This record gives sequence, C-alpha cells and structure tokens, in this order.
Amino acid sequence: MVELRLMIKEVSIRQKTSFDKLAAHPLQSWAWGEFREKTGVSVLRLGRYQKGRLVETAQVTIHPIPRLPWKIGYWPKGVVPSKLMVEAVKKELRKRNAVMVKLEPNILAEDGAERMAGFKGRPGMVKGRPLFTKWSFWLDLTKTEGELLAGMKQKTRYNTRLAEKKGVKVIEDNSQAAFDEYWWLTEETTKRQGFYAHTRKYHQLMFETLRSAGMAHLFKAIHERKTLVAWIVFILNGIIYYPYGASTRDDRNVFASNLLMWEVIKFGKKNGCQLFDLWGSPGPTPKPNDPWAGFHRFKEGYGAKLVEFVGTHDLIINPLLYWPYRIGEEIRWVILRLVRRFI
Repeated sequence: MVELRLMIKEVSIRQKTSFDKLAAHPLQSWAWGEFREKTGVSVLRLGRYQKGRLVETAQVTIHPIPRLPWKIGYWPKGVVPSKLMVEAVKKELRKRNAVMVKLEPNILAEDGAERMAGFKGRPGMVKGRPLFTKWSFWLDLTKTEGELLAGMKQKTRYNTRLAEKKGVKVIEDNSQAAFDEYWWLTEETTKRQGFYAHTRKYHQLMFETLRSAGMAHLFKAIHERKTLVAWIVFILNGIIYYPYGASTRDDRNVFASNLLMWEVIKFGKKNGCQLFDLWGSPGPTPKPNDPWAGFHRFKEGYGAKLVEFVGTHDLIINPLLYWPYRIGEEIRWVILRLVRRFI
C-alpha cells in the first residue's frame, strides 16, 4: 500500500498537457472532465507515475443515484487499466460512497482479448449493462483522397458528387448562431428517430468547453441559404471523431449529409489525423426497426471498418448494494424506453 500511495495520486491542472497525451479518447481528456464538472458531476483524475513521469491515467465521473445517498462511477473509453490503477480507483470511490464503477475500455476485442482475460477474472468484476455502444466504424485516413473515394460504396460516392452538383456548401462555423441551428436540428432529429438526447444546456456546455480546448468543431451543410445538416466533431491525438450530428427531413434529395461527411474526412486529413472514429453502430446486422439502423448504413457507405470493443464491465465496490442497484437500473431503462415510445 505504501508503493501504491507513492505511485498513484490525483493529477493537478499543471499536468493537463501530459494527461491529454495519454488520453485514449475524448471522454478521457481533461476538457471533457471540465465540461462534466460544469454540469455538476464530480470528476476523479488519477495518474500513475514512474520516476516522476505520468505513465497511466484514469478519469472517472461520479454520479449520485437520485434520492439516495450512494453514487455510481463511470470510467469510459480508457485503456485496460493496471491492477494498481484499479485498486486506487476502488479506494477513492469507496471514500465517495460509490456502489460500483462502470468501465468501457477503448480497446478492440480483437486486440484486447488476452489483456481483458485477466482483467475480467478479477474479484468484483462482472459484465455490465452498456452505456456506450460496443461497436463503431473506423476509417483509415492514411489513404489518399482517391483511395478513400474508391473505397466508398457506389451509391455513397454518387450521392456525394450529386450534392456538389446541386450546390450544397459545407463550412465550419463555430458561432452561437450555428450552434442554435445545430440544436434546432437535433430536436427535430431525435423526435423523428425516436431516441434520447441530452439537454440543450448539456450540448452547449460540451461544445463551449471542448471548443475552448481546441477539440470541437461545428460544421454545417447549406443549400439555397438553408442549413440542412449540422455536425460537431472532435479531434484528439491524431484521431477525428463524429459524436453528434443532426439533419432536417426537408430537401433530403440533395444528399447534404453525404457531402458533409466527405468534407469532414478531408478536414481530418488536413489536420494530420490518421483515423476517423465514426463513434457508434448497433452492430453487424441491425434490425430494420432499430433507430440506429439508418446511421449504420450511412457510415457503412464510406468503406469504414466495423470494429468491436471489449465491452462493458462493472467493478463492484459495495457488494450488498450492487445487485439491488442493478435491478433498479434495468427497470429504469425499461420505463425510459416506454416513455420515449409514447411521447
């Protein structure tokens, strides 16, 4: 335990740059932690040091269970943690009256099977209910523009060129007016597709905080002076991400989303990105009625590789409370789906 205290401690803002260099994903970046703190969520940032150098990090958000005195930790998109880091996180969350911490490492199943085998076998580690999608599309941006165009499905390539011919223009616009358009389109999209979205305040704080850190960029596709599509993308450590996008059902025959995707791909290459993470997919064969099936087909059209992550794991901190919480969690999601279906 003496060695643990010496090697692992909370990371100060003075080491923000070193912290971000080790971030495997934007959700592990310092700016994401700052954003979550602005929403009222507590953030734990731990670092493991070797000879004074930061070599491993963990950013865990801590969420109160409504109307109860206990909390839940969320540790998304990190690396497979060392045993020392897991024990340090458990120790800190126990102090904060946490029931469990949910881990969703940013590690592909094909690469992390051996590492995860020992990780999953640790005491108190069980398979958890996912928050983040287990699947995503990755597009290799080390290819030339010609190779990327050739790798698209024929219809996707045709629609992209057709959007250009019809006069669709794509621009980066990080103004408040552009964000207002993005939010209006987000509300329309969520109602049309029937899925859950965070509040306007959440999105506003997220964009402002990550924009100030140089990570977030807002793009919109315009046709005849009307914004048809708006996306927020992130760039971190040589990877560009597409986490948030929205569109109107109007003028869908001009294929503005196709051209916007192509322009964002070129933007990523211009900024030295080697990979485009398209952020999420329901899996290899989504059901036709899955609200994400359309997004899956759209992303698939760009020749990206469908990748599977190692999945979700709950690290139990309070065994007496974990299983009652887990049952309540399942009931809560059933209710949310029913409410969403009928509103």
